[in-house]
Amino acid sequence: MTPVRLLVTDVDGTLVRSDRTLAPGTLLAAAALRRAGIRLALVSARATAGLDMLLEPLGIDTPRAGFNGGAILAPDNRVVAEHVLEPGASREAVALLEGHGLDIWVFADNEWLLTDPDGFYIPSEQRSIAMPWRRVGDFAPFHGRIHKIMGSSRDTGLVASASADLQARLQGRAAVLRSQLYYIDVTPPLATKGDALRRIARELGIDPAEVAAIGDMPNDLPMFEAAALSFAMGNAPDAVKRAATHVVADHDREGWAEAVRILLAHRPPG
Repeated sequence: MTPVRLLVTDVDGTLVRSDRTLAPGTLLAAAALRRAGIRLALVSARATAGLDMLLEPLGIDTPRAGFNGGAILAPDNRVVAEHVLEPGASREAVALLEGHGLDIWVFADNEWLLTDPDGFYIPSEQRSIAMPWRRVGDFAPFHGRIHKIMGSSRDTGLVASASADLQARLQGRAAVLRSQLYYIDVTPPLATKGDALRRIARELGIDPAEVAAIGDMPNDLPMFEAAALSFAMGNAPDAVKRAATHVVADHDREGWAEAVRILLAHRPPG
């Protein structure tokens, strides 16, 4: 196999622990990657602003992708690529999520927008992405500028059925994926983690055959398909594990560091 020169990683459920912190072992593993000359890049469902606090601790100097690939920023914050939902698709997505009774968030114009400030997952998401939200009367003024729509509920069965409905109704007009069991992400059809991986690799002059990917949820599967080598976290659903080259421990048990150890162990000397 061609030696890996780039590791592309998901964030929540993968790189960070349940409390959204970086484990000491993760920081040591990131340093080991740097010493080995392997670049590290973030591709996440988070807004790009929600990735910024991770760059310095991990020594990241590569492009980063948010919104499942809907926006890719260079290290100097230059926009490398950007996609927004077509207005008809975003209006229908909001209506469908409302019909299923999910809490709805919209990310547009570098803002996190919501109509109900009492949604159950708002505090945990705010801790994760360190980004303020703004309450709006409705989402109508933002259609045509939306990077991502999220639906959430504590009822994961409801989330699963809503996700299937949106996938059927929005086929070809939006990508509908679950970034957590309690979240649905609706993003532009061209915004996938696989496309983001390929674009970041191209920006760095690295062939996809020299890229490894690590993640934990179905929205990471396009990234697995685009990479030469893939790692699924121990907390991933079985379907994600089956799609990966390797399965490691979960995100609270040093699984990310384990993946780096495997990667480095298979790196040829020299």
